Amino acid sequence: MLISALKEFTDNEKRVALTPDSLKLFQRLGLEVLIEKGAGINSGYTDQQYIDFGAKIVNRKSCLQADICLCVKIPETKDLEKIKERGVLIGILNPYENKKYFDTLNKKKISACCMELIPRISRAQSMDVLSSQANLAGYRSVIDAAEQFGKAFPMMMTAAGRVNPAKVMILGVGVAGLQAIATAKRLGAVVSATDVRLATKEQVESLGGKFIMVEDEESQSAETEGGYAKEMSDEYKKKQETLISETVAKQDIIICTALIPGKKAPTLITEKMVNSMAPGSVVIDLAVESGGNCPLSKLNEIVIHNDVKILGYSNVAGRVAKDASALYSKNIYNFLNLLIDKDRKKINFNWEDEIVSAVTLSFEGKIRLEQFV
Repeated sequence: MLISALKEFTDNEKRVALTPDSLKLFQRLGLEVLIEKGAGINSGYTDQQYIDFGAKIVNRKSCLQADICLCVKIPETKDLEKIKERGVLIGILNPYENKKYFDTLNKKKISACCMELIPRISRAQSMDVLSSQANLAGYRSVIDAAEQFGKAFPMMMTAAGRVNPAKVMILGVGVAGLQAIATAKRLGAVVSATDVRLATKEQVESLGGKFIMVEDEESQSAETEGGYAKEMSDEYKKKQETLISETVAKQDIIICTALIPGKKAPTLITEKMVNSMAPGSVVIDLAVESGGNCPLSKLNEIVIHNDVKILGYSNVAGRVAKDASALYSKNIYNFLNLLIDKDRKKINFNWEDEIVSAVTLSFEGKIRLEQFV
């Protein structure tokens, strides 16, 4: 069987779906690996590195004809039309925003697997693309904040006087938020965090952060079965806004990470809150691609409002492309272990496996997942 990794052409996408050091894992599954020429360049991987590990460098047309095509973002319609009939496409396909491609997937009977739909269960942790990428996004968000902030992060005692530590607040304590807390603490900042899920309190405090949240009856059931935050009532949002407003004015850096899958990101930092921050403060909006946690943030821009910098970088994990690609490649390999029958050397979709069933968007000319029909 042939498996291929496509070169990414989406703006701002530097990641690649398969890295040279993971090739031996895919080869153990009985797969012959094809890499589109130049696919890994933006991630720091040369064609020669792939060749050294046993891959063949080919053109895009040949990659699209493989039994399994790997990508980071979904290819354009003209590419989907060149995928072999009943081929398998695996990537972060974003079905919430990419329904325009469904007809082509069905026409070609492509089995499309959305890696971002991996369920958050114990045996799927090694396949969890959202977590592996969010972890790096949380790290990079603090690095970006430190680069834009005009002061030092740690407290410093000098003969000339004391430098006070930076105050950092994290909004949303998912994987990205937890890594942002850990990174900010390592840099010496005083860190606080808030989330609608009470279960995150212990995680924040274990990393040395101070936990802040609205604790009421609604907060007791603010988490979905899949481990994500629920959308809260308007009454709760008002309480939350009041609490955050009181805290934001004292912060140097705010990092927003709150997302609700398939929905617009909740507004957490209002213009009024930004106006209350000291000149030189920084806001990082990791939710900007989903509408933003701050209405002032703009995609791929640094907005300066009232002398506060608001960063709205897209694809923040892709700003650490080499590590992000390596983790993504391992996530895909672990998922492929469920799809490939190594003895019979064929692809097998086992619908009794809750992971396979949860991520397979299209199969045999139909959209399988009810939430996208």
